[in-house]
Amino acid sequence: MSKTIDYYLVPQSPWTYFGHQRFVRIAKDAGATVRVMPMDLGKIFPISGGLPLGKRAPQRQAYRLVELARFSKSLNLPLNLHPKFFPVQGDPAAKLIIAVDMHHGTDAALAITGAVLSAVWHEEHDVADAATLATLLSTHQLDAACLELSNTPEVQSRYDSNTQSAMDAQVFGAPSFVIEGEMFWGQDRLDFVAHKLKL
Repeated sequence: MSKTIDYYLVPQSPWTYFGHQRFVRIAKDAGATVRVMPMDLGKIFPISGGLPLGKRAPQRQAYRLVELARFSKSLNLPLNLHPKFFPVQGDPAAKLIIAVDMHHGTDAALAITGAVLSAVWHEEHDVADAATLATLLSTHQLDAACLELSNTPEVQSRYDSNTQSAMDAQVFGAPSFVIEGEMFWGQDRLDFVAHKLKL
């Protein structure tokens, strides 16, 4: 019987960028069902002890850059350490991913997620801008109406529900993968995700 993975993400996270395509391959190879669940970390941090990047201690901010460079080289994934549009508001892209999921299904939602992440960290586009999101939809041959759908109360409700679900699952960072109640936090835990899917 195939397993279900709750994939909690934020679309402006470099760590989600590093892990996304590997996760998609792992899930596909295992025949797993993926629930794509963009969440609002801004609502989660106050109850989880997390801090927005700009409020973290200088040594933590400095080490983050070291780790980003290491993973970029190790994974052979291009990444701009100081992208033009970062920090960036993630809500518009998160809600677009939800809208695509509702309109086109999981595979399309995973595809647009990858496109958004690459737009931030490789291509240096503003994913809070509606024109950028419209271009991403067009590039991936997805219905332009998804942009309008992303601004509806229905999508907002699902975004809020995802965030509450993350809180209930004790999620505190992105990406997080929850399988049969067990959480795996971070793109560097994907080997454990793959193992769990084979059990």
